[in-house]
Amino acid sequence: MLEKKLRVLAIGAHPDDCDIVMGGTAVKFANNGHAVKFVSVTNGNAGHYSLKGDELAKTRASEAAQVAKTAGIEYEILDADDGKLEETIEMREKIIALIRRYKPDLIFTHRPNDYHPDHRRTSILVQDSSYLVMVPNICPSVECIRYQPIILYMFDNFKKPYPFSPNIALSIDDVLDKKVQMLNCHKSQFYEWLPWVDNELDKVPSSDDDRIKWLRAKVESWGTNCANTCRQELLEVYGKEQGEKVKYAEAFELSEYGAVVTDEELKKYFPF
Repeated sequence: MLEKKLRVLAIGAHPDDCDIVMGGTAVKFANNGHAVKFVSVTNGNAGHYSLKGDELAKTRASEAAQVAKTAGIEYEILDADDGKLEETIEMREKIIALIRRYKPDLIFTHRPNDYHPDHRRTSILVQDSSYLVMVPNICPSVECIRYQPIILYMFDNFKKPYPFSPNIALSIDDVLDKKVQMLNCHKSQFYEWLPWVDNELDKVPSSDDDRIKWLRAKVESWGTNCANTCRQELLEVYGKEQGEKVKYAEAFELSEYGAVVTDEELKKYFPF
C-alpha cells in the first residue's frame, strides 16, 4: 500500500469523456483524499444539434464546473475546437506543460484506436508527451519533471486493431449513485445531444426524477458490460467470492508509453 497522497490526471477529448469511463474511479480517489483533475482537450463546442460555438462551449464549461463540485475534483477545459483537434507541436507542448505543472502519478486517457478523431488524437498527444515531459530543452518555459507518470487507457469496446486488454478492474458499486450525479450535470449531452444522435430524443423523460432513473439505467448498463468483460481482473483484485458479486466496474489498460510497472505494483496505486 502506498503511503503518499496520489495525484491523478485524466485527459479526455471532450468535457464528459472522463466522467463516462472513469467517473466512479475518480470519486474513489477523491473520497480517499487523493488529488484528481479532469482535463478536456477540446471545448466541446460542436456536440449539439442546436447550440453551437461560444454558447455551447460556455454551457459545457458550466456543466463541467458542476461536475467538479459534485465529485470533489478539479476540471480544466483547453481551447481546441471540438471535432478539429490536431496533433500539432503547439498542442503537444500544451499537454507537456499541463503534465509538468500538475506532476501526476497516474495519467488516464483514451486508447489510440477509437471511433472519434478527437479521442485518437488526444491519446497520441499524451503518448507523444510521455517521454518529453522529462526533456528540459522541450517546452523550457515550464520546468521538466524527472520521472514518467504511469499512463492508463480507459475502457472501451473496440476490437481492431486489438481489443482492450485490462490490467486492473475496479468495482464502482459503492459510488454508482455519485457517478450518475456527475453525468447528470452534463445535461446538454445526456438529455439532448447523445439522445439526438441515437434517434431517441423522444424517449428522454421530462421530469428531473425520471431523467435520473433513465440515465442511471444507462450507467448501470455500461458498468455491467465492463464488469462482465473484465471479470477475471475483478477476481484478481477482490478474490473469487467478492469479485463474482461486483455488478458495475471500470477498468484500465497499462500503456507501454508511460512508466513500466508490474500488475502487482499497479494495484498499489488503487488503495481502495
